[in-house]
Amino acid sequence: MLIDNKVSLINASLPKTMHIDLNSCFAIIEQQANRLLRGRPVGVAAYDTPRGFVLAASYEAKAKGIKLGVNVEQARIMAPGIIILTPDPAKYREAHKLFKALMLEYTPDVTPKSIDEFVLNFDHSPSLRSKINVGIEHNQAMEEIAIDIKARIKERLGEFVTVNIGIGTNRFLAKYAAGFGKPDGMLLIDQYNIHKWYECGLFHSCKPDQASCKVMQLVDLPGINVRYRKRLRLAGIYTPTDFLQADIMTLKRVVFKSIVGYYWYLRLRGHEIDAVEMKRSSIGHQVALPEKTQDIVKLERLLMKLCEKAGRRLRKNNLYAGGIHLYLGFDQYRDHYGSDDAYVKKEPSADPEDTTANEAAGFNTHKFKKWSRGEKLPYRLYSTADIYEAAKRLLHQAEIPLNVKIISVTTFNLLPWDPEQLSLFEQEDQELHAPEHDFRGVNARKKVSDAVDAINNRYGEFIVTPATMMDMSGEILDRVAFGQVRDV
Repeated sequence: MLIDNKVSLINASLPKTMHIDLNSCFAIIEQQANRLLRGRPVGVAAYDTPRGFVLAASYEAKAKGIKLGVNVEQARIMAPGIIILTPDPAKYREAHKLFKALMLEYTPDVTPKSIDEFVLNFDHSPSLRSKINVGIEHNQAMEEIAIDIKARIKERLGEFVTVNIGIGTNRFLAKYAAGFGKPDGMLLIDQYNIHKWYECGLFHSCKPDQASCKVMQLVDLPGINVRYRKRLRLAGIYTPTDFLQADIMTLKRVVFKSIVGYYWYLRLRGHEIDAVEMKRSSIGHQVALPEKTQDIVKLERLLMKLCEKAGRRLRKNNLYAGGIHLYLGFDQYRDHYGSDDAYVKKEPSADPEDTTANEAAGFNTHKFKKWSRGEKLPYRLYSTADIYEAAKRLLHQAEIPLNVKIISVTTFNLLPWDPEQLSLFEQEDQELHAPEHDFRGVNARKKVSDAVDAINNRYGEFIVTPATMMDMSGEILDRVAFGQVRDV
């Protein structure tokens, strides 16, 4: 691929991309809803049991060191008196909808990235155009819009709600900018200050020569995880500035060893390569069990509910799946011999080669952290019944040496449901598969599944439900995902 010499330069375009991040989303919404929670450490946890993990922490809790993933037991030690709440998805969805409706008043090009993050493109924004038309300089106009959005979010969602806003020439820089000055920060990055913000700074007033200035790390960059950091360090790249100054061949051939290196070369310089809606590749659902279990009957029942949730999302998007994947995560607080707190009660050998002693101490449980298996299928998955039967078949193949704490079901190889296309394969299906999987059978179950979904969508989740789920109310709580949100 030939590289345009202009690409080596920092993007000199006017910044028209805005990234808006609602601060400590779940926790701050709870504090907005209940004044008694304000000014106090609050954690929203998947479950309020000791091993439940924190999904969101208020800034009062964060000041005590509580972060995403800390379990409830640890959180209560770190912040005595912390208030632990379980999620209220309906409340968060309502906030998301109000948030999105407000963004659409500023530009028609709004992309939800998660329940609490939006990307706005101001290329065709009447708000931006009207400010520029009265003589306001472009960057100032963008900052004025950001300030206005902050004020209106407080009006629309509540006076305690704050957001961070980043402005840049691409999505990457806008997201990076939104990470500064939390909570309630705002930053615009363009060709004139990009080098400064790759070097250091927590606040807008930060200058490279200030002693208080934070030296930025590679993992401070959006999309750079510890695995990528290791690759970069092996190539002699230790800071964001080093990353920016690296030549394209080093990134392509040494660090990433693929076209990904070229993408990072462009991304770092403010050129837009991420504004592409990727085709959904999978649909699934995961849950952390409130009560860990090895009981296959209980796991089957939980599996049915997960399959129903995944199936409804599949059908909502008018898709069918050609594969199924099952994941089980095991409780590491019990060893495979059934002893409680194996890590605390038993001492391993200091010799790493003493495998017998270490296994006896329960340290071989790393072998049993998880189990997973996927399977491509020669028939279509659309109805909950078909998804469940495929997932249950995998479950019965699983090795379950410890209590299961996490279970997830994922459908993959997704394609649009196209009756005309499917009819072409009717004969093939009848020849290859049992009668229950032929075209007419699948179509019949599609009609039933669509009818059941229509009833549940109108009157409430699981109003019509498989018989195996009749007494499962509350076993799997409603959840709001942090990942990409298309329609909540």
